[in-house]
Amino acid sequence: MQKIINALATGFYISYLPALVIPFKKNTGAGFLGTALAVPFALLFPQDFILSLVVLLAFWVFCVWVCKKAKLGGKYKGHDNPKIVIDEAAGYFTAMLFLPHTWPYLVAAFVLFRTFDTLKPWPVSHFDKMPNALGVVFDDVAAGLLANICIQIFIIIHRAGII
Repeated sequence: MQKIINALATGFYISYLPALVIPFKKNTGAGFLGTALAVPFALLFPQDFILSLVVLLAFWVFCVWVCKKAKLGGKYKGHDNPKIVIDEAAGYFTAMLFLPHTWPYLVAAFVLFRTFDTLKPWPVSHFDKMPNALGVVFDDVAAGLLANICIQIFIIIHRAGII
C-alpha cells in the first residue's frame, strides 16, 4: 500500500526526473513537472458547477490523506518535500475550477498558478508555514485560487469590453 501512496504522492515518480538530470540543483523543477502532469487530467474534470466543486473538494481531502501517508511512510520527510507533487495537481485543478477547458485557459492557469506557487504571496505563504499535510496541500490550493480569481477578473473585464 505504501508503494501506491508514494507513487500517487510523487506523480507516479515524475518528481524524480529533474534530480536525475540536474542532481546538483536544489529547486529541481519537480513542481513544474507535477503541474504539467495535472494538465491533461484537468481536461477530465466535470464542467457541471456543483459536480466539479464536489470532485475538487474530494480531491483536496484525498491529497491531504496521501501527503500525510507519504510523510508518515518515512521516505518524504521534511516540510513540503519537493518530491511530493500531488499537491501541485490540487492547486492546478483549483486554478481551473469553473473555467472552460480550452488551451488559453489551461495555459493561463498553469502560468499564474506556477507564479503564485513560486512567489508565495499571502495567503499562500500563510498555508506554506503550516507544518502538516494540510499546509502542504493548501498552499498550492491558495495559489490556485489566486490564479483562478485573476482569470475570472480578466473574463469579467473582457466581457465588459474594457479590454
